[in-house]
Formats: sequence, C-alpha cells, structure tokens
Amino acid sequence: MPVMFNICLDDAFIHSNNPFFGKLPEAYAIFDPIVDVMPIIPVLFFLLAFVWQAAVSFR
Repeated sequence: MPVMFNICLDDAFIHSNNPFFGKLPEAYAIFDPIVDVMPIIPVLFFLLAFVWQAAVSFR
C-alpha cells in the first residue's frame, strides 16, 4: 500500500511542475481522480473491439 501512495504522490508532483498539464480549479478538485483516468477510456474501447471480435469469431 505505501508503494501505491508513493506513486500517487510522485504523479501529483510531476503534474504540478509540468507546464503541459493543467490544474483543475479548487471547486473541481474532487473530480481530479476521474480526470486522471479519462485518457485511458479510448484504449478500453479499443480493447473492447478485440474482445467483441473474438466473441463473434473474427468474422
């Protein structure tokens, strides 16, 4: 568990000092974990396409 916490802290440190990443306003700080996961969603749809094709035997 401490390793995961350390990764989260390192990730937050990198994002806070990098000019390419924006910081949410304080009012939306509760959505920060959701915003961190959002870029992964298209990859999940891409993988879902392969699962779907495997289910229909790659017709």
